[in-house]
Amino acid sequence: MTMYLALGLFALTYVLLLVLPNVRAYVAAASAALFVLLGILPAGEVLRAVDWNVLLMIAGTMGTVALFIESKMPSRLAELLLARVPSVRWAIVALAVFAGLVSAFVDNVATVLMLAPVALAIAEKQRISPVPAVIAIAVSSNLQGAATLVGDTTSILLGGYAGMNFLDFFVFRGKMGMFFVVQLGALAATAVLCVYLRRLTQPVMREGRTEVTDVFPTWLMAGTVALLIAASFLPEKPAVTNGLICMGLFLLGAGRRCVLEKGIRPLAEATKQLDYQTLLLLAGLFVVIAGVRAAGVIDAAARLLAGFGGGNVFAVYSLIVWGSVLLSAFIDNIPYVAAMLPVTANLAQILGVEPYLLYFGLLTGATLGGNLTPIGASANITGIGILKKAGYTVRTGDFMKIGVPFTLCAVVTGYVLIWFLWR
Repeated sequence: MTMYLALGLFALTYVLLLVLPNVRAYVAAASAALFVLLGILPAGEVLRAVDWNVLLMIAGTMGTVALFIESKMPSRLAELLLARVPSVRWAIVALAVFAGLVSAFVDNVATVLMLAPVALAIAEKQRISPVPAVIAIAVSSNLQGAATLVGDTTSILLGGYAGMNFLDFFVFRGKMGMFFVVQLGALAATAVLCVYLRRLTQPVMREGRTEVTDVFPTWLMAGTVALLIAASFLPEKPAVTNGLICMGLFLLGAGRRCVLEKGIRPLAEATKQLDYQTLLLLAGLFVVIAGVRAAGVIDAAARLLAGFGGGNVFAVYSLIVWGSVLLSAFIDNIPYVAAMLPVTANLAQILGVEPYLLYFGLLTGATLGGNLTPIGASANITGIGILKKAGYTVRTGDFMKIGVPFTLCAVVTGYVLIWFLWR
C-alpha cells in the first residue's frame, strides 16, 4: 500500500512540475513535505537525503559566473574570436563553438546571456536576422553541458550520484570520458550548422572594443576548475569537498569586491543572481526520490524497464537513450535525471552490468534531447526570449530546422561511442 501511495504522489508531483513551471520549486518542496508527513520517509532521513555537495557546487558556480559576466570578459573573448573569422557564416559557427566551450564550465543559460548580445550586434551590422545565430548559440550551449562535472545541473547530479570527480569526465577507468564523447558529437553537429549557414558569405564588420573591468573573476573561474581537478586526487575527502571549493571561491570573489567598494553591495548583488528556485527544486526532489526509493518504487521501475527490454542490455540502453531524448524535448531534464539515476542503477544490477553504460546514456539523451524543441531547455527559452525582446519571433519550425538535425547528429555519435566504450 505504501508503494502505491508513494507512486501516486510522485506521479502527481511530476504532472504538477510539467503544468506549473513557474512554481516548480514550491511543488517539489510541498511534495517532499507530504512524503514526510505521510510517513513514507522518516523525518530523520530528510537531511541525509539532500545532496549538499551538489547544491553547494551549483550555488557557488552560479555566483562565480555572475561575477565573471559582470567583468565583461566573455564579451571581450568573443570579440577576439570574431576578429579571426572571414565571414558571417564562420562568425556564427565560431560563436556557437565558443558558446559550447564556455558552457562546458559555465551554466548554459549564463552562456546564452553572455553571447546572444554579440550575435544580435553582428546581425544588426550585417542587416540579417539574428535568429539562426542565437539558436546556434543555445543548442551548442546545451550540448556541451554534458562535457564536464560543472557543465550542467544534470552532470553535477550524475557526478554526485555516481561518485565521479572532475577528471572522471575526461578519462574514466582508462577509457574515453564524457568530455571527448561530447566533443566528437559537437564536431558532427557543427557540420550541420556549417551546411545550414552556407549562404551567409558576407564579411564580418568589426567595430568597438569591450573593456574588461576586472580580471579577477576570470582567475576565479580558472581556479574553480584547477581546484576541482586537484581535489580529485585527494583520498577519502569529505563528501562536500567540491561544493565547498565552488562556494569558497565565489565568496572570495564577492568578499574582495566588498573590500574594494567598502560595502556589502557586491555580495548582495552577486547573491541575487543565484537561482534559488533551482536550488529549492533540487532539494525537494532529493527528498521525494529518497521517499520513492524507501517505498520500493525505484526497484519496481527498474524491473519494469528490464522487462520492456526483454533482459537485453542493448535494448534497455537504447530505450534509456532515445526515451530520454524524446522526454527531454518536452519536459525539464533536471527532475527527470534526478528521478532516473537510481532507476538506472537498479536496472544495471538486474541486468548484471556496470551502471556507467546506462548512466552515460541517460546523461546524453536527457541533456541533448532538450535541443529538439524551443521549450526543451532553459537555454533555448532564454535565447528565444532575447530574440523576442529584440523584436524577432521564432516559430517552432524555425527552431527545429536547426535543433532536430543538430540533436540527432550529436546523439547518434554519443549513442554509438558510449555503447562501444562501456558495453
